[in-house]
Amino acid sequence: MNAADTAIKPIIGLTTYLERAGTDGCGNVRAAFLPEKYLTPILDAGAVPILLPPQPTTGDMIEHLVSRLDGLVIPGGWDVDPARYGQEPHPETDSPRPERDEWEAALILEAIRQDVPLLCICRGEQLLNVTLGGTLHQHLPDVLGTGHYQLGGYQFNGIHVDIRPDSRLGRLLGADALEAVPVSHHQAVDRLGEGLIATAWSEDQIVEAIEHPGAGFCVGVQWHPEQLADEKALFHGFVEAASAKMLSRLRPAAVDSLDFAHEMAAN
Repeated sequence: MNAADTAIKPIIGLTTYLERAGTDGCGNVRAAFLPEKYLTPILDAGAVPILLPPQPTTGDMIEHLVSRLDGLVIPGGWDVDPARYGQEPHPETDSPRPERDEWEAALILEAIRQDVPLLCICRGEQLLNVTLGGTLHQHLPDVLGTGHYQLGGYQFNGIHVDIRPDSRLGRLLGADALEAVPVSHHQAVDRLGEGLIATAWSEDQIVEAIEHPGAGFCVGVQWHPEQLADEKALFHGFVEAASAKMLSRLRPAAVDSLDFAHEMAAN
């Protein structure tokens, strides 16, 4: 069932940056933000996006928050702190954002525990892998001798990827390969985290997508599907999974309401 077929739309949480940002209204301030391109495909698929800025993960806040979401997106951004996977930082690795790493890692683990649909993009895919015990190649030019995965200057390069056809990603996209997917990364999955499988590779055999077969919907892609104006299948499939999660939450409440109504009528 598509979200548009229901009276209530699924709620999708998207984690955000927390960086210094210049704004016309407030000047140069520390701000939580996310590029609009991440929001548009969620809206187009019939869901409601809400932004989740990095914050402390004390008490049972994460559990309660995730229980109110129908889906979770972990988007791109700065490099994951290599200390999270037991490595010293490479000279080309970004300065760490431990607050964001901690926030998103906690959300990832809780989303998997509660079986909330999870879509991880670029940095998000890398953090999914690290959170489940995997590691990263910190600088692909050292591994491959080429920098074509990250052109710099906030530009995207188009690369070919082969997709495992029997994977969730392959079934959603209906393809065993894609041409010119937009990438901008100098890091990539190395050792896979626990429970994860690789489901797409570049021509250099760099892992470009992963998923967790033991979860209802847990997919990570190294490329940026939000940059493709005609990308529908991945986001619609994700929102359909979120719609199913939403309906599974609503059914017990509906049954309780019906039981209460019957009890009142009997009295």
